[in-house]
Amino acid sequence: MELLWMIAELFFALIIVLASSFLFAMFFEAYRRRNNNKHIDAPAFFEDPNSLKQVPCPYLVDPAEKYISLIIPAFNEEHRLPAALDETINYLQNRAAKDKSFTYEVIIVDDGSADATKRVAFDFVRKYSVDNVRVILLGRNHGKGEAIRKGMLHARGEILLMLDADGATKVNDLEKLENKIRAVASAEDTKDGTSGFRIADIPVAAFGSRAHLEEKALATRKWYRNFLMKGFHVVVLLAAGPGIRDTQCGFKMFTRAAARKLFTNIRLKRWCFDVELVFLCKQFGIPMQEISVNWSEIPGSKVNLLSIPNMLWELALMSVGYRTGMWKISY
Repeated sequence: MELLWMIAELFFALIIVLASSFLFAMFFEAYRRRNNNKHIDAPAFFEDPNSLKQVPCPYLVDPAEKYISLIIPAFNEEHRLPAALDETINYLQNRAAKDKSFTYEVIIVDDGSADATKRVAFDFVRKYSVDNVRVILLGRNHGKGEAIRKGMLHARGEILLMLDADGATKVNDLEKLENKIRAVASAEDTKDGTSGFRIADIPVAAFGSRAHLEEKALATRKWYRNFLMKGFHVVVLLAAGPGIRDTQCGFKMFTRAAARKLFTNIRLKRWCFDVELVFLCKQFGIPMQEISVNWSEIPGSKVNLLSIPNMLWELALMSVGYRTGMWKISY
């Protein structure tokens, strides 16, 4: 009996030690990320592969030079990226041909790929010019959130769209988000009584959503992805509160004013940065719209069972960072 008590006490002590170590690590990492400048610094230029000249890199605080910027994070996407880029740029070119005021850029952020993603991306720069297609190289893998943040910070658009490299969401669905943003921005402009409406100056966010496809997804997805989705919804509700049913759809649009507030504050670098965006939108009072989009699952997803600990870790960091006041928001 004494042996059993001894084993129980040792087991309990081990749990206490592990829990204490986890809490210490979590608070330490939250403290380490307290300053926004902890993010990596990519070179402040784009390379033109045709002339080999360096094109100065704009910043989000600069005035907009394009109507729309599309930011595509890419990690080992040499096979899926070409088809997605062809579809995306064909849409943009067709729309630009019909409307001369429609100007665009596509920013591909190579998140430390080990395959030929860089070569594929630069092939598109050569084909469409560095004015329309630009590549940011992060050197090593930092996470989807960091890749999107870097692309947003160096975009030139009045409105900015993040979309995945797999082409799971049809690019023409951006019009749904765009129309909603314009309607909300116009209403906000009228409410404030200001004149000279410019969409870039009014903070609004539009989130593409697959919530309407949830029942079908449950029937066709692998069991662990359904488990991850349901559990994640609960944790997100606790961390960021209600408001957006599908935080993880990789199809989101922001006005330049909204992006400036959000992406100069965001700290999470991987899967859960979307949840932090929702949280920050609420803190800034940025109107959020959730719009159903067409979506299909493309083979090659990088979400797996090993993603669960990372997601929980990031959500815990976010909760500790903001609720303790270690993570200050720059207004």
